[in-house]
Amino acid sequence: MAHDHDHSHDDIEILEQGDTPVAAALTHEKRSRQPWRVYLPAITSLVLLLLGLALDQFDAAWFVDPWRFLLYVVAYLPVGWPVLRRAWSRILHKDVFTEFFLMGVATLGAFAIREYPEGVAVMLFYTIGELFQESAVLRARRSIKALLDVRPDEVTVVRDGKYQTIKAADVKVGETVQVKLGEKVGLDGIMLYDSGSFDTAALTGESVPRTIKRGEAVLAGMINRQSLVEMKVTTPFQDSKLSRILKLVQQASGRKAQTQEFIARFAKIYTPIICALAVLITLLPYFFVGDYIFSEWLYRGLVFLVIGCPCALVISIPLGYFGGIGAASRHGILVKGSVFLDLLTQLKTVVMDKTGTLTKGVFAVQEVKAIGIERHQLAQLTAALETKSTHPIATAILEYAGRGDEVWEEKKEKVYESYSVEDVEEIPGHGLKGTVEGREILAGNAKLLRKFGVAFDEALTKIPYTIVMTALDGKFSGYFTIADEVKSDAAEVIKNLKGMGIRTVMLSGDKSAVVEEVGRAVGVDEWHGDLLPEDKVAQVERLQKAMADNPKAKLAFVGDGVNDAPVVALADVGMAMGGLGSDATIETADVIIQNDEPAKIATAIAIGRATRRIVWQNIALAMGVKAIVLILGAGGVATMWEAVFADVGVALLAILNAVRVQNLKFAQR
Repeated sequence: MAHDHDHSHDDIEILEQGDTPVAAALTHEKRSRQPWRVYLPAITSLVLLLLGLALDQFDAAWFVDPWRFLLYVVAYLPVGWPVLRRAWSRILHKDVFTEFFLMGVATLGAFAIREYPEGVAVMLFYTIGELFQESAVLRARRSIKALLDVRPDEVTVVRDGKYQTIKAADVKVGETVQVKLGEKVGLDGIMLYDSGSFDTAALTGESVPRTIKRGEAVLAGMINRQSLVEMKVTTPFQDSKLSRILKLVQQASGRKAQTQEFIARFAKIYTPIICALAVLITLLPYFFVGDYIFSEWLYRGLVFLVIGCPCALVISIPLGYFGGIGAASRHGILVKGSVFLDLLTQLKTVVMDKTGTLTKGVFAVQEVKAIGIERHQLAQLTAALETKSTHPIATAILEYAGRGDEVWEEKKEKVYESYSVEDVEEIPGHGLKGTVEGREILAGNAKLLRKFGVAFDEALTKIPYTIVMTALDGKFSGYFTIADEVKSDAAEVIKNLKGMGIRTVMLSGDKSAVVEEVGRAVGVDEWHGDLLPEDKVAQVERLQKAMADNPKAKLAFVGDGVNDAPVVALADVGMAMGGLGSDATIETADVIIQNDEPAKIATAIAIGRATRRIVWQNIALAMGVKAIVLILGAGGVATMWEAVFADVGVALLAILNAVRVQNLKFAQR
């Protein structure tokens, strides 16, 4: 990277938010760039604990109180003091029954009954667990941090005919910026050169470079892969698509899934109950046990407290969801919160727009039939006439004539550009009439040929696609069928969704015959054409009513997020394709697929399912182990060391399990 980054406070907050005993230390550590400092307290405590255990083991004569007590206090403070301070802070805010409170009471109680090593060990392993958690969180956020890393701080701007390197934030809208080969784009803008090739992997997850032509958008974070280009800035630095996405991702962790909310509510009830049971275990036996010894039952109560700490749940579950959001980001999918990861797992119906979602949204020639003339001649003559039109259909014919096909493989040059074209007349709603190379030519729809009395096979009007008919010197000479091209992975994603047990529906404003053709080609279960925006809303409402008997069944709508904004808002999950191109998309959609690959719809659902599966594995692990060890602890069988495993050990296992979602492979086409 050519320049270092001056990250804003908000940017740092994305990476460093959190309410854990080591969060403040980690924040300081990252800013001071001294990584050893965050681990120093745990290392100090571990060394002193091992020293104390060794002295206890060898029965050193001098190693008795107060020296033994002092050594273990010194071992305790580096890891215990941050937890005690956090517990006191929470108490002052009327939040008493927290994990910090449980750890504090249990370890101080252990010191009170002279079980010093156990007290230090509980706090040490708890802190190690927190370090693992912070490490895992940072790892989960690495893909988000990568977005920060692709935003250069300085750019080369053209001012008064000279090139100056200045801060990107100081560039004004309308100024021209130069982007060198291999350089990262710092601002959003419009391409001023004929074309350029850009690596968009950091933004969209696409491995293949994207060609951007004159007048098309270039976005901050792209990397210039072809040659030096210039662009006109269209958006201030702070309002670029990349900046908006960073803000979106920062907000995502605040939108919690139902499982997270349930665990948070559960912990608020569960923790006071554990505290009350610990007190009862300590005091109640006094009335029923003949040889009651307070210190023995206090130890059991403290063990019960440590075992009962809900660390594994409150740490690993949010981490699992955040890991899912991170995994989605690496696949070019932005999920606006863990609540939508959960909803993705409940989808029973996926409704898709046709244009731009399952098709490319670009007209292309599908078939050419020539009568009494060579096909390449028909294409060149028609293209010459179409050069006088700006209609998308004309563009499709020009592209076809310039590209050629297997019939005229040796004649790919654009012959039509050298033809003389005269007396061109555009007849609205019909097509074009003109003279090419001295020959009268008509190119348009059936109405045009009828208007000029040219005979043709009326059966051609039944073709579902757009058809351009050509007549030369008053004689029908052939036709072009033109349609929106189906994306290469459209049929595959429909197959994958069906394999997941999800019903697929396609809605479009295009004419029904075309929609039916595309629907059959890709294999959707149901399709509807000739729909206005309000008709799409009615169709989605109908589908939702059909699922009303199953409240857990959810519906997703996948579209461009702009034209389909009402339907996106109505669906349980609104998904947008190619979200980087539209501000409205970023605002309205719940899940944004940053490129145009329909395959990512199935990938998003697979990530949601994998995340939920791991979260429930962690819940079962934590609750199962705790239930067993709680019974053993209350019966006096489990010691503080078993309690450490039941709390910190299970938390570590849950964290490692939660991290798995970031390493899982999700099938790509």
